[in-house]
Amino acid sequence: MYIYLKLMSQLEELLSKQPYRDGQKLPSIRTLAKHFGCSISTIVKALEELEKRHLVYAMPKSGYYVVKGNQTAPSEANGVLNFAAAAPDPALFPYLDFQHCINKAIDTYQKDLFMYGTAKGMDSLVDIVCKQLASYQVFTPERNVFIVSGIQQALSLLAVMPFPNEKNKVLIEQPGYHLFIEYLETRRVPVIGIERHADGIDFDRLEELFRTEDIKFFYTMPRFHNPLGCSYSREDKKLLAKLAAKYDVYIIEDDYLADFEQDSKADPVFAYDGSSHVIYLKSYSKIIFPGLRIGVAVIPDSLAEPFRLYKKQNDIDSSMLSQAALEIYLRSGMFERHRSNIRDRYAVRAKLLDSALMQAASQRSGAFSYERSNQPIIHTHIVLDRTISVPQLIRHLRKESILVDTVDRDYLSYFQRTNLLKLNVTNVNEENITRGIERIGDLLAQSARK
Repeated sequence: MYIYLKLMSQLEELLSKQPYRDGQKLPSIRTLAKHFGCSISTIVKALEELEKRHLVYAMPKSGYYVVKGNQTAPSEANGVLNFAAAAPDPALFPYLDFQHCINKAIDTYQKDLFMYGTAKGMDSLVDIVCKQLASYQVFTPERNVFIVSGIQQALSLLAVMPFPNEKNKVLIEQPGYHLFIEYLETRRVPVIGIERHADGIDFDRLEELFRTEDIKFFYTMPRFHNPLGCSYSREDKKLLAKLAAKYDVYIIEDDYLADFEQDSKADPVFAYDGSSHVIYLKSYSKIIFPGLRIGVAVIPDSLAEPFRLYKKQNDIDSSMLSQAALEIYLRSGMFERHRSNIRDRYAVRAKLLDSALMQAASQRSGAFSYERSNQPIIHTHIVLDRTISVPQLIRHLRKESILVDTVDRDYLSYFQRTNLLKLNVTNVNEENITRGIERIGDLLAQSARK
């Protein structure tokens, strides 16, 4: 990352943490250079970039002054603590950076953006995405990379297209991604569920299903599972890849939160795939913003041509303007700066959530249990006493302006549900997380005593 881009992140953090008011003067350029241990020219360049993004403004012969934005989540501005929302925090969206990239894309590519593209995606975006994927230990040639309109599009295509193993059933984790569950059941795609817990899945049961059922593919979220928040171990991932090869079952690996990984040694299942049975999916919705609607699918050679054909018939191509803007965003270094910033902010919230749940569970023994992950993440779950009514709990909390969500839609309609409550802090500010969890714990304890 360029030094001045890293410095911009540090300056933005300074603006957000310090009690600056609209129009308040920043420390002098020399003072800032000394504080951050960099040259005056680097400070000036960073401030000029922040000025373009309307975060500061310059007064000739006077200095730089603050333009404060609204950094409070919309719900919290109304006194609501929203532990239910799974969407990214709008206050962290890179609006101005991406606006610059859109304008640059129009200047650079002009009429090419307003013509039909290809089902595979914009060549220059595929090129930079391949380089980025390598940093996740996903090494693949460009011919296997497809740009899709979000992971949901890739899943919908894979669910209905034929596979080389000539099998028909889909196997999914329970609970799991509710939109894919809804898609499968609406279109009556043959589907089987396998239970997943905080500590993983029963691999003996998984192997039995691979061996005895007509499984086309197994859809899984090995890293930061939605809605559970847990991750597979390295040994689990290796075993999963081994079983896929042994029984000729494809694995669809949804790595939608790869950008929030703190452990550089935590590789995806794809890294252990020696038989080309793993399809790797990555989204930019959670790290940039959902409306971008761009994802990446790494498709094995055996599936590449039918996938291209089905995708072309589905929507011809993904938005060329969005693709071009993303390509510039990735190549410029802006993405790395933004990823570092949002990953650090979410890491703080994740640790606060983990700590608050550990304390609340220990103080309210019997009401609920919480099993912490090796790496805290911004969403997780708690297991409630089976006597507690989740709908009733949700109604009580809503009266106190605390929003939480049930897991009902995260299960297949026929699958037996566990009494869970999912919690997400992407839209809860740091200072409110502990207070909110304490109140949730109090109400759970009261419900358990009744």
